[in-house]
Amino acid sequence: MLLSEVTNLIDGVELLRDIEFTSLGLAVADCDEKLLTFIESEKYINSLSNNIMGLITTKDIGEKLKNRYGVIISKNPRADYFKLHNELSNLESYKRKEFTTSIGNECKISKFVSISDKNVIIGNNVIIEEFVVIRENTIIGDNSIIRSGVVLGGEGYEYKRLDGIIMNVKHCGGVIIGRNVEVQYNSCIDKALYTWDNTIIGDYSKLDNLVHIEHGVKVGKRCLIASRATFGGRTVIGDDSWIGLGAIISNGLILGNKVSISLGSVVTKNLNDGEKVSGNFAINHDRFIEHIKKIR
Repeated sequence: MLLSEVTNLIDGVELLRDIEFTSLGLAVADCDEKLLTFIESEKYINSLSNNIMGLITTKDIGEKLKNRYGVIISKNPRADYFKLHNELSNLESYKRKEFTTSIGNECKISKFVSISDKNVIIGNNVIIEEFVVIRENTIIGDNSIIRSGVVLGGEGYEYKRLDGIIMNVKHCGGVIIGRNVEVQYNSCIDKALYTWDNTIIGDYSKLDNLVHIEHGVKVGKRCLIASRATFGGRTVIGDDSWIGLGAIISNGLILGNKVSISLGSVVTKNLNDGEKVSGNFAINHDRFIEHIKKIR
C-alpha cells in the first residue's frame, strides 16, 4: 500500500513524500516487511533498520529525511502512528488471511477447552487440558502439552495516553508454540502486536505455572522458565537458558544463549551468551554474591 492511501485515516497530518510499504513496525524491527514507523527525535535516525521505508515524524525531521524515506508530517508522531495501526487493524486487507482451524492426529483435548474456529493449527499428539483458551493466529507443534488454565494468543498489554483517554492498541500478530513444549498451569502467552510478528516458544522449552510471556517475545529452544517469571514485550532469549522463580525481564532486550537468571532477578540490560545474573537490578552473579557476603 502507499502512504497516500492511508494518510486520510489519521486527522491533521500532511504527506510530504509518498512511498510503498507493507506493514507497520518499530524503528528497530528486524523482519522481511517494508515498514512504516515513527520517530520523534533525531537521535533515533541512525538506529533505523534497513527495512524502514516510511516515517511518521515531525516537520523538521521529515524535511531532513524526505530524500531517503517516505514521510508523513505529524504534530504527535507516536500517537498518530498507533492511531493508524488501530485503523489498519480493522481492514481485511491488513489482517492475516483467514483459514479453518485444523487439529492433528492422536491429540488429547479436553471437552472444556475453548479453541478459535479459525486461524489455529494444532499438531499431532498434542495434549490440551481443561479450561485452556486458544485464540486465533496460534500454532502448537507436535507432542506439546498445554496444562489447565493456560491462555494462548490473548491481547497484549499495550496502551497509549491520548487526548485525555487511554487508547488500547490492537494486537494483530500470533503465537507459535514449538514441538515438545510444555506450558504449565495458568500461564499466559500473548500474541504479537503486528501482523507479521509472532510470540514464539522454541522447541523443547518448558514453562512452569503462572508464567507470563508478553507480545512479540522470542524464547529459544530447550529453555527452562520457572514459576511467575515475566517477560516484557519483544524481548529475545537464546537457546538452553534458565530463568528462575519470579524473575522479571524488561521489554525489548536481547539475551544470549545459555544465560542464567537467578530467582527474583530484575533484568534491565542485554546479556551475552553464558552470562549468569542475580539481584534487583540484576548484575553478574559472582559480584552479587560477593556483595551479599560483605553486607551480612
